[in-house]
Amino acid sequence: MMRGIRGAVCATANTREAVFEATRILLTRMLEANDIDVERIASIFLTATPDLTADYPAYVAREMGMDRVPLMCATEIDVPGALPHVIRILIHYDTDKGQREIRHLYLGDTARFRPDLAGGTE
Repeated sequence: MMRGIRGAVCATANTREAVFEATRILLTRMLEANDIDVERIASIFLTATPDLTADYPAYVAREMGMDRVPLMCATEIDVPGALPHVIRILIHYDTDKGQREIRHLYLGDTARFRPDLAGGTE
């Protein structure tokens, strides 16, 4: 069965280093929290708010050894007043886990996006 695993984090600045650091932290924690076997990842979709233009967050997944996983980056909708410097990740994963067993991670300021996920937000 295919499940979506969501996460979000804020980069500290619009620099390659800050984008990569935030993406690496979030992606690593998502993999660990859900005990993900990279071979079972169908694809990963990454987005960034329009103020993050320094580099592609998907490069981090490649650096982490996911050279066969289909990746796609996109820009989020530019909503007035939205939280800046946000990177979002959606992993499409083949798993037997039920919806309630999936751990979605919203780190730091992004926790406000999904306060309903008690216990899954960090």
